[in-house]
Amino acid sequence: MTDNIPLQPVRQKKRMDSKHRGGCCECLRCCGRREPRPRTVWLGHPEKRDQRYPRNVINNQKYNFFTFLPGVLFNQFKYFFNLYFLLLACSQFVVEMRLGALYTYWVPLGFVLAVTVIREAAEEIRCYMRDKEVNSQIYSKLTARGTVKVKSSNIQVGDLIIVEKNQRVPADMIFLRTSEKNGSCFLRTDQLDGETDWKLRLPVTCTQRLPTASDLLQIRSYVYAEEPNIDIHNFVGTFTREDSDPPVNESLSIENTLWASTVIASGTVVGVVLYTGRELRSVMNTSNPRSKIGLFDLEVNCLTKILFGALVVVSLVMVALQHFAGRWYLQIIRFLLLFSNIIPISLRVNLDMGKIVYSWVIRRDSKIPGTVVRSSTIPEQLGRISYLLTDKTGTLTQNEMVFKRLHLGTVAYGLDSMDEVQSHIFSIYTQQPQEPPAMKGLSLATKVRRTMSSRVHEAVKAIALCHNVTPVYESNGVTDQAEAERHYEDSCRVYQASSPDEVALVQWTESVGLTLVGRDQSSVQLRSPGGHILNFTILQIFPFTYESKRMGIIVRDESTGEITFYMKGADVVMAGIVQYNDWLEEECGNMAREGLRVLVVAKKSLTEEQYQDFEARYVQAKLSVHDRSLKVATVIESLEMEMELLCLTGVEDQLQTDVRPTLETLRNAGIKVWMLTGDKLETATCTAKNAHLVTRTQDIHIFRLVTNRGEAHLELNAFRRKHDCALVISGDSLEVCLKYYEYEFMELACQCPAVVCCRCAPTQKAQIVRLLQERTGKLTCAVGDGGNDVSMIQEADCGVGVEGKEGKQASLAADFSITQFKHLGRLLMVHGRNSYKRSAALSQFVIHRSLCISTMQAVFSSVFYFASVPLYQGFLIIGYSTIYTMFPVFSLVLDKDVKSEVAMLYPELYKDLLKGRPLSYKTFLIWVLISIYQGSIIMYGALLLFESEFVHIVAISFTSLILTELLMVALTIQTWHWLMIVAELLSLSCYIASLVFLHEFIDVYFIATLSFLWKVTVITLVSCLPLYVLKYLRRRFSPPSYSKLTS
Repeated sequence: MTDNIPLQPVRQKKRMDSKHRGGCCECLRCCGRREPRPRTVWLGHPEKRDQRYPRNVINNQKYNFFTFLPGVLFNQFKYFFNLYFLLLACSQFVVEMRLGALYTYWVPLGFVLAVTVIREAAEEIRCYMRDKEVNSQIYSKLTARGTVKVKSSNIQVGDLIIVEKNQRVPADMIFLRTSEKNGSCFLRTDQLDGETDWKLRLPVTCTQRLPTASDLLQIRSYVYAEEPNIDIHNFVGTFTREDSDPPVNESLSIENTLWASTVIASGTVVGVVLYTGRELRSVMNTSNPRSKIGLFDLEVNCLTKILFGALVVVSLVMVALQHFAGRWYLQIIRFLLLFSNIIPISLRVNLDMGKIVYSWVIRRDSKIPGTVVRSSTIPEQLGRISYLLTDKTGTLTQNEMVFKRLHLGTVAYGLDSMDEVQSHIFSIYTQQPQEPPAMKGLSLATKVRRTMSSRVHEAVKAIALCHNVTPVYESNGVTDQAEAERHYEDSCRVYQASSPDEVALVQWTESVGLTLVGRDQSSVQLRSPGGHILNFTILQIFPFTYESKRMGIIVRDESTGEITFYMKGADVVMAGIVQYNDWLEEECGNMAREGLRVLVVAKKSLTEEQYQDFEARYVQAKLSVHDRSLKVATVIESLEMEMELLCLTGVEDQLQTDVRPTLETLRNAGIKVWMLTGDKLETATCTAKNAHLVTRTQDIHIFRLVTNRGEAHLELNAFRRKHDCALVISGDSLEVCLKYYEYEFMELACQCPAVVCCRCAPTQKAQIVRLLQERTGKLTCAVGDGGNDVSMIQEADCGVGVEGKEGKQASLAADFSITQFKHLGRLLMVHGRNSYKRSAALSQFVIHRSLCISTMQAVFSSVFYFASVPLYQGFLIIGYSTIYTMFPVFSLVLDKDVKSEVAMLYPELYKDLLKGRPLSYKTFLIWVLISIYQGSIIMYGALLLFESEFVHIVAISFTSLILTELLMVALTIQTWHWLMIVAELLSLSCYIASLVFLHEFIDVYFIATLSFLWKVTVITLVSCLPLYVLKYLRRRFSPPSYSKLTS
């Protein structure tokens, strides 16, 4: 929690100096390698390289063959307690310190290490097999000798690689050619950026025009590319062909790239390899998230430190009572060894195995199907969450867009009046078929006020043209793909786009009569209600970016030659681009309050001269290598002035099922929910109300937009005067508040029942999580579904990914993956609660088991003049913590205090756990006192009933100890499971059966006598009966909250 972790979604620094890529040798090479530089790559000539490039090998292993064992052992022994047990075991090689057989110390340590090594080895083998599969994939390479097969790991910078449809791109490449006749291809990028929608990619124009792919080797050409970096959304480079007259220069951008780990979704492509191995965008974006250590584990570590302190004190007291006689320092070490059971070596193993069981139970729960546990080390964290931070789109909402509103300023059309829009479109295309609709619209515009039909038509046409959607035709069993594409078959058409909003808009234009039927790199085809095909040439397209918050397209109507620039975007940016009007801001606010995602659509007509002037400046800007994006943006902005406002569109993102009851359950459980979203303030506020994140009775304080310290101070003072009120704040205001008044803001925000942060960047989401952890010291859980939520998920104490429309990137980065938000309730209320309570009981019982035998050893030593002689030797000491008591004690991981239905019905039960009562200093002290009482009773009882031989003390005390432990497990259990009964009976049977072989320590004839039986029975009853009586009285007069629900 206190780690100083960078807040980027992908942590470049950590990635670059990671020890986890390629083992030691790779690491040494990394240390010595130079800073990455821009490069010149000659097509098909890898030998013409100007620098050394890494091999195209994917390596996700932590270790290699030689570093595995040293690495695993180092990672184990760098922790104090593992090192402590190693030193104990090694001390037995020194004769003066030896207390018994070597195996009594080495076998438990060996078992713990074996479990760890086997687990690590299994993980490494899985990694190796996955890497080998990827590195061994076969691709086709173009060479002077023709096409040859090559492994992915043997691909070099400069190679010309052919990638088939549905094949993974093996390296970062520039797209040169495609087999698709429309001259473009689609990529599936869900494994790279988490988005499920296909991306359109364009080949280099010069190479696409070549007659055949083999001609690529006949031309003299090269690509000049920027140095390798982590930005998957941008690229700057140029393509140059030297042997043409004049030489050809083309600018290259992200649209010309094929990044590794993406999949070709259409056609066959040829690309030239630019980056390989550790310089791949996908590899550089692989963040090594911080290794999360659960709060529960830290608490257990704290208790073991107290136990170590007790061990040292007891050893010193024993030597002090000997008056530090003789070689007292050796005696201290012998006592440290003798009482080493105070710190149970089996504690770590029991807890780790318990976590595996909890993870298995979560995966097997039929009520939350599809749930995956990716981090089995922190299931107890789920039982103590105080703050839940959730994304909105795709997490609380379905990310399924439905077109709800078209607003033209003077009139608005809702779902119930879409037939009016349809009739307007029909009237435009059926009144005067001899006059093209665009010409008609223009002539009317210049003479008289536009008719409503033409206004509606202009708006619908703009929506149908201004997007990045491509209709894709698939065979449906009746019509094959080629025929469907030729006849624009409606039943075979699906829309592909990078945003579900865009698909919803195009589907709506289809429903009102203007259908998008075809699109390629340079043209768009629309079908009118009468079945006529309207052809438009795409002159330029300006894709949507997070920074610009808008997209634009320049098209030429083939029937009229008219050039029009269409643009759509968020109201905050479009307000400054469109001509002055008095309704835009007000109507955007009204639609946002209804929970609609609002887009502003505008247009501008261009003359041929205006366009030619723009194109010349635009091409020049795109060819510049330095500050290209800034120069390009400046040129585009010269067009974005005084645009004609056409309409507003409102699209609704519907809530996921059972979001409201789930949020209510979490609220009743004492968990505060914060919603962090990139959406606008009004939409976020509306969703918060709609989802009942903010209850009907609660006031909402909308934090005013602040830009400086003074404004922030005034607004915080205004907020301070409000009580029990939800806070809504934008990302910009949040940044100002955190800059000047971090402590004051977090203090006020933490008191709110709910907080909504809108217009939040991914880095801000992670920053909020970190601040909550630091300021409150409470556990946080982050829930999200997209690539922009990864940083928040990795920063939180517990990250939950929802598999949604935005792909799997969030769920792959998370500790737990669920399929629906509603499953979060059961994950926390049932599994989180059970895991925490079970681990608390298990850890304290393992400590009790060790303290019991240590108390007996202390009593034994003090009676026999503080001699450092072990009470139990050899197999007895190993058997005690393994086969005789291991199964019953471990069966506590199956225990539960209430049924899962009750835990879901009464989320208030979860609130009890937030105080950490199941494992606290109070409960620890109670168990210590129980251990001292029982250990003393058993040992003094055995000494009082001492007959003639020492061997009888061992028999009586050890048998009583085993029976006491089995009875104590029975006392601790709250709900019996059949496996618990089996474990108790199995352990008892194992002990009775093993007595035959333990004649070295126990007199077999003595244990068969009546004397032995009554002595053991008396000692066991005295040690356990008072505790049973106390438990009954407590349940009767001061019952815990859960017992009231089960009675």
